Amino acid sequence: MEENKSLTVEGYTFRTTEDAKLAQLEAQKIEFIERRMNYNRAESVLAVYKKAIEEGTFQTPVGIRYLEKLHDFLEKSAIITEEIPPIPLQSYFSRTVRENASPARHRIAPVKKKDTLKQKYRISVLLNIVLVGMVVAMFAIALNAKTPNMLNYEKTLVNKYSQWEQELNEREAKIRAKEQELRITE
Repeated sequence: MEENKSLTVEGYTFRTTEDAKLAQLEAQKIEFIERRMNYNRAESVLAVYKKAIEEGTFQTPVGIRYLEKLHDFLEKSAIITEEIPPIPLQSYFSRTVRENASPARHRIAPVKKKDTLKQKYRISVLLNIVLVGMVVAMFAIALNAKTPNMLNYEKTLVNKYSQWEQELNEREAKIRAKEQELRITE
């Protein structure tokens, strides 16, 4: 309730404090003009009215109401022969702009939900096939590699040791054969 009082000026409740302050400032301008206004001279009232319109002095309902008061006074005055300019308004009051544009429901079409579960399943199967293919390729490379690795280290080591054993046996046989040769000649 306290907040509404700070936003109320001259019987109008504004949405923002900036608008309320502007209305308060316009009320002070009106007070200042009224103290100096000579309603006995319609020409001076017309001059003040025209100047306020040209400069856009009044924009809030408080100021517009004052301009209406001056406009009514000038229309009732028989002395003024000039055309009294209308009061320009700064706000829009119709929704024609909005109605001419297509409504938001028509402008923003909802995204149709595709069968995301099927799509996710297909992607999952495809990725699994690719991954299985990669694992099979890695095993094939590992089994055919000449360097020892986790899959063929036992086979490689057995082959290596058996080769060494064979070489040692061959050397031993040569040495024994040579020893026998040497003993015979001795």
